[in-house]
Amino acid sequence: MTTSHESEKETMDTSVKPSSLADVAQAKPTKVPGTRALGTGLETRGVHAWFGKHHALSNISLDFAAGTVTALIGPSGCGKSTFIRTINRMHEFIPTAAMAGEVLLDGKDVYAPGTDVTKIRLQIGMVFQKPNPFPSMTIGENVLSGLKLAQIKVDNKDDLLEESLERAGLWSEVKDRLGAHGGSLSGGQQQRLCIARALAVRPQVLLMDEPCSALDPGSTLRIEVTIRHLSDTMTIIIVTHNMQQAARVSDYTAFFLSDGGPGQMIEVAPTSEIFSRPQDQRTENYVTGRFG
Repeated sequence: MTTSHESEKETMDTSVKPSSLADVAQAKPTKVPGTRALGTGLETRGVHAWFGKHHALSNISLDFAAGTVTALIGPSGCGKSTFIRTINRMHEFIPTAAMAGEVLLDGKDVYAPGTDVTKIRLQIGMVFQKPNPFPSMTIGENVLSGLKLAQIKVDNKDDLLEESLERAGLWSEVKDRLGAHGGSLSGGQQQRLCIARALAVRPQVLLMDEPCSALDPGSTLRIEVTIRHLSDTMTIIIVTHNMQQAARVSDYTAFFLSDGGPGQMIEVAPTSEIFSRPQDQRTENYVTGRFG
């Protein structure tokens, strides 16, 4: 795990020398997946998605090993966000939306008949592009709101509150003002508050849809450090358009592309390989900035 100072140096270096993305990716410690008791991980098998007659996503099969970070990269409109929304069944919220295929969590299809959707969304949490704390709730109430909505009882809420904020990298900044409204925090703090809210229900998987796109570099750095720490105890999937971010935080990277048709996964590999020796010319063109 890099220190904040080292991460800041990497941020500066990669912003000046895009060709060093492979060096950034290779500099991270190699993570051996599945070394902790985290379950068997997450898999998608032949996932397709539609919006009405529009075929948005075609035949996506991916394995997400427990305890790893996978970055999804690719141009806008290629189905990355749609894909992660199929994973925790948020895709079905959209009128006319449909899907086919399987999403397996610990070997069980989350779309199987009789599946408790609420339980699935507790196991597979999500952090959105724009921070969305509940404006009428305090910082503390925001963190624990998922427990209340799911009617989950815990023995010591204060301990869980501190643990969730600590894991989200926010405790030291807000511990003396837990009664303040969530909207009083900065944008970067609000996003970490949303991460803490997701963590409070103890998910196995955390989906992150461009969580840093609206944040300044300092806040982005703190979120990235949080992601690396959290990946020791859960599986993380992050959609990002920031190639430097993908190189810094992820263990694996999957490249999506639509090419005029439905979004497809062009290739997936360890992040260091995607940025140093991709197998598909289209991947190389994208990560080197030749298109997209």
